[in-house]
Amino acid sequence: MRSGVDYTVFFSLFRGQKVEETLYESFLNKMSQLPTKVEAELQPLLGQLLKSIKERITAAPSVECAEEILLHLEETDENFHNYELVKYLRNYIDTALGSVIEEETEKCTSAEGRSLGSGQDTLVQQVTRKTRESEEYKEMMQSLKSTMMIVVESLINKFEEDQLKKEELHRKKTREQHTSYCMDSCSDSGSSFNQSYTFMNQEQLQIIVGKLDPSQPKEIRREALQSLCCAPPSDVLNCECWITLRKHLATALSDPDPILSDRSLRFYAKTFASSTFSATRDTYTSLASHLESCFMSHQSSFPTLSAGVDITNPEVIRLLKKFRLLNEFQKEVPSFWIRQPEKFMEEIVESTLSLLSVTHEQSFRAESSYHVLKPVHFLALLDTKASWFNKWMHGYYSRTVVLRLLETKYKSLITAAVRQCLDYFDSRSTEDDGTDNLCAMQNQITNGRRMYYTGHELQYIYFVHSLCLLGRLLMYTDGRKLFPIKVKNRKELVSLVDLLVLLIQMMYQNHKSSQNGKTTQGDSFAPANLVMEILRMLCGRKECATECLYRSIIIDSLLFPISTLLKEDQMLVACFETALINAADILARIASTDRGLLLLLFGENNKDAASNCPSAAQIIAEFTKRLLDGEFPTLASTEPSTALKGAFIFVCRQIYNTCEGLDVLMPYGLHESISKAWKKARLLSERIPTPVAGNESDSTARELQNTMILEEMLLDNLLNFAATPKGLLLLQRTGALNECVIYMFSRFTKKLQVSKCEKFGYGVMVTQVAATAPGIVALQSSGFIKALVMELWSVLECGRDDARMINPKPTPVEPIDRSCQKSFLALVNLLSSFCAAYELIGNMPLPNKAAYSLREVPTSIVDVIDRLIIMNSNAKIHSLFNYEHSHMFGVRLLTVMCCNLDIVLLLESQYHVSEILLNAQKENVRESLENPGDFIIDGLSVERNHILVRMNLIGGPSERVLPPRVLQKGNDPYHWPLFSSYPLPECYLREPLKKPSVKQDHELSKLLKNSENQTGWLENCKNQFHKIMKSKPDAIKGSILVELLEKVVGHLSDNPSHCFFRPYEVSDSNVKRLGLSLIQQLGIKVVVRYGKFLGLLKDDSDQELAILLMHCERFMKQQQTTISSSLCCLRGGYVGHDWFASTAFLIMSGDGERTLKFLQQFSSLLASAFLWLPRLHTSIHLSVENAESGIHPVYSCTAYYIEMLLKTEVPLVFSAFRMSGFTPSQICQHWLAQCFWNYLNWTEIGHYIAICIILGPDYQVYMCIALLKHLEQEILHHMQTQDLQVFLKEEAIHGFQVSSYLDFMTNLENSYRTTILTEMENIKS
Repeated sequence: MRSGVDYTVFFSLFRGQKVEETLYESFLNKMSQLPTKVEAELQPLLGQLLKSIKERITAAPSVECAEEILLHLEETDENFHNYELVKYLRNYIDTALGSVIEEETEKCTSAEGRSLGSGQDTLVQQVTRKTRESEEYKEMMQSLKSTMMIVVESLINKFEEDQLKKEELHRKKTREQHTSYCMDSCSDSGSSFNQSYTFMNQEQLQIIVGKLDPSQPKEIRREALQSLCCAPPSDVLNCECWITLRKHLATALSDPDPILSDRSLRFYAKTFASSTFSATRDTYTSLASHLESCFMSHQSSFPTLSAGVDITNPEVIRLLKKFRLLNEFQKEVPSFWIRQPEKFMEEIVESTLSLLSVTHEQSFRAESSYHVLKPVHFLALLDTKASWFNKWMHGYYSRTVVLRLLETKYKSLITAAVRQCLDYFDSRSTEDDGTDNLCAMQNQITNGRRMYYTGHELQYIYFVHSLCLLGRLLMYTDGRKLFPIKVKNRKELVSLVDLLVLLIQMMYQNHKSSQNGKTTQGDSFAPANLVMEILRMLCGRKECATECLYRSIIIDSLLFPISTLLKEDQMLVACFETALINAADILARIASTDRGLLLLLFGENNKDAASNCPSAAQIIAEFTKRLLDGEFPTLASTEPSTALKGAFIFVCRQIYNTCEGLDVLMPYGLHESISKAWKKARLLSERIPTPVAGNESDSTARELQNTMILEEMLLDNLLNFAATPKGLLLLQRTGALNECVIYMFSRFTKKLQVSKCEKFGYGVMVTQVAATAPGIVALQSSGFIKALVMELWSVLECGRDDARMINPKPTPVEPIDRSCQKSFLALVNLLSSFCAAYELIGNMPLPNKAAYSLREVPTSIVDVIDRLIIMNSNAKIHSLFNYEHSHMFGVRLLTVMCCNLDIVLLLESQYHVSEILLNAQKENVRESLENPGDFIIDGLSVERNHILVRMNLIGGPSERVLPPRVLQKGNDPYHWPLFSSYPLPECYLREPLKKPSVKQDHELSKLLKNSENQTGWLENCKNQFHKIMKSKPDAIKGSILVELLEKVVGHLSDNPSHCFFRPYEVSDSNVKRLGLSLIQQLGIKVVVRYGKFLGLLKDDSDQELAILLMHCERFMKQQQTTISSSLCCLRGGYVGHDWFASTAFLIMSGDGERTLKFLQQFSSLLASAFLWLPRLHTSIHLSVENAESGIHPVYSCTAYYIEMLLKTEVPLVFSAFRMSGFTPSQICQHWLAQCFWNYLNWTEIGHYIAICIILGPDYQVYMCIALLKHLEQEILHHMQTQDLQVFLKEEAIHGFQVSSYLDFMTNLENSYRTTILTEMENIKS
């Protein structure tokens, strides 16, 4: 029978046992129900079974455990009944015992009433017992056992024959390969595991030691070594004469007789394999000392570099075997030496370093040994990439010892490695020996054809070994402390930076000899790839990168070829591309870290900014731009490769996807260059014909594929402009926003990483895009919102498709269950901005169908509002499987949406949300005779109550009372009264504030009265304002605040140098005919209600406010340009409420004329562009591109600098936003759009307006930074609880006072005013 199964492990487990009496008896008893057939049929079936359980038997720790596995195979193996042997034997049981079983079953069934108890188990047991007692069963078992014994014996015999053949083949192969080192692998040591031991006593070992004396004849020494190899190594190493024996073994190892040397080496190998740790230590140090003495003495004639190494030479073979044995132990010992005393490791390490530190000067033959090979040459030949050193440096336990010994005793080893790198670099500068690619050599080694190495090749192998060793050394602090190093024949010390510059130069130098100008990633021994591996390793470790790479000289070295190309306009040679791509990879990794980015942007210690020299980022941007624009001359009219373009665009991408980086790269217009290149690639891909199957169109298909790769790469990099507010504006101006969002959605659905350098996904980018009107439209057209809504519906109503329906789904305890938390936050991010919400639901009626199918799934935000929020019909209620859970989700979403005052007005104007909520509360009452009309208190009624109060009340943290949304334990779970109609119950209303009466400050009053024709008045006013804000901030309110603002605005508007816009000309003609939108009308009610509470307005103030808003709307229309846009928010006037004009109206205590005059003067100032959002709505003061973009300067400028400053000034908060998938720009845009209403107390709102007008519009940025700094601890907490967006929107800002952070804002002004004000003034461009 042909044995196709390897039964080695299975049968060798039992070969020393009496199989018939032990394991197989149990195994056959287990299979006693199997049928018997001819031996030829059972052998393959049994072989299949053994093959299937081979791993389980091999893993058994003992024979007894293996026996238990076999005996319980049917219970533990789920495939037991699928084995062919089992199927085969089951059929026989039906034939041999079927009639017996049926007969016994009938007997037992007929006698059931008399002799059997109740239950089927009793019947089965009795039939089984009767069947086993039958003659048929006994005959079947006897026949089966005899047949199975024959089958098993046959398999054992076959196994033994196979083993003999394998051993014979192994011996034959060993003899054939004796002359080839590469395939040798120390087969002698490998075979020692299968040899038997002969136990010896001390007397016998003493005799062997005597026979090993060098004075004895060779035959006697050979026999003694043979006997010694048969003895247990532990007995030999523990004998009393081990010291003498060790000397004799070392002598035999050095003996010219090959038999003595090989047998001695075999003993060393057996000792490594089967001895204690102390024994292996002695053996290793002995072998290392022997090799060291060989190189130090004149006994051996080692090869020279000029002669090379012939590995068919017997002496070289023996030497390589010794080094191979040494190296194998070096790589294995780190896995267990941590369990040993430190001295065990120290002796091994020191003996190794001592051997490798042997130099020619130490040699006995120093005068003639300049070209003699050193031990490190042989070790490098066996372990070219120094994997032994990598393993030794991996653990702290061993790394400490290695570095200490290198520093104190064996620094020459590091010196020699550095020198080897320097020599290689110098030699490559003058000649091209073609040895910088070991791939061909390596292939020959593995194929067994390589028999000779030249001196140049040996030196290159030594160079690779040294390079890998130094690379690993640089990863650790103590390793870097070994530098600087004094190298012979060099005047200056070689510092750490010098070495890294050398490596970078080596990477560029190597491109000249690369085959066809390209070094592929498969050339693992090419210097460029070795250097890249080291640099990537350093980039991946923050401490290493900081100390090694974040230096201006390193960046200059990486950019040297690029700077040369830019200055001298040299030709971009194809062979240079690989080196440039490698450099770009390192630069991208550097730019992906905060410190590395600052280095590229401003140089080391801001030297580039101080010297007005172009920074590294600017050099990279210029090179990339010229690369994209095709400004470099090339050979043979070939364009730079896609890989080269992509590599440098990716470096720029790491820079421009940050605010500070985009600020530096803005002048280069990379967004335009990338956009042009993308449009060109897209046009080209459309022109290339689609390849047809069967035609010879390989070149066409390849061209199409390359073009599509280029197009996708450019689109991917263009998309990353959306990472910042200003970048999003630039992206929108390219006209590629929709395509970028579609591309992002395709990757988002596949859950792909943004890039190799980004730690987070597309969440932040989606949030950034969703904060603008064009962004949300692009998200909707891409299908992103539809997919999000459908996923939400699946979670709420359908559950997961792969959920096992064994147990019912638990009822959610929290209002927003964890399963839908992600969808909830995604919707909050999408609907955070009013302009985004208006694009999605503006002028969109609700479906309000008479019936909803259970299979009808929402696909839009309007559908979500219709199905989950506004539950105004039984059809909607009955269409939900989980009504309470789903409706609670919708109500909670409504609560967050209602934090934005403009969204509240939009929902109220279109859907009458408050009326629907009140009706729902009215219907949620108990029908009880005792207490008719009592509200049912549940999660939904409490949440609706909270929303109704939130929608009706306006005020800061101390100006309004919001009821909690949590039920308490006890008889009164919710002591706040519910209501079903307005007005609110009195407990929700604070007492109206009295009109503030402030005692005027003498100095400030005097200054305000003497404001006419006084030079330096504005500067004095700023100083006095700052002083009073610090000492008596409560004085700046009421009439003082009004007079202060009027005087300052009047003074600024009268000065032409401060007038930024054309002033508004007031005209009363036909103002009342204009009319106001429903949102504005509802907003007036909100403003008047808040003004009455503050004691600033009277009952009839709504009409005066309406007239004021009509004047403002007329003014806006006078300065609006006509644009054609698909955006809803750009069709006509400003769609939201004018919260700044309303704020000014309250500051002026409801005086419409005074407010109008103030706004007229204020409209000419730069501050009006940022405080008064409707001021620049489709304004003629903006460029046509910016006006048509639908992105307000408050977002593209103010929010942009908020993110930039936040990253520098409050980095933890910035990181918390990133990790939450939320952006500071979104929440700050929300705060600023409604002038901090509902977030700050009225006094602080007045102070915010004052500092932005008096101290400068850039204080709008500093104000937001101060607020986020004030909320730092809460932000960090809610980042961990994963509800940061909800917290920032729903919670007022408690405890914040502008005066407390005025010094902080002043410091920000000193650092950033020039940059921010300059950019604010550039909004017209």
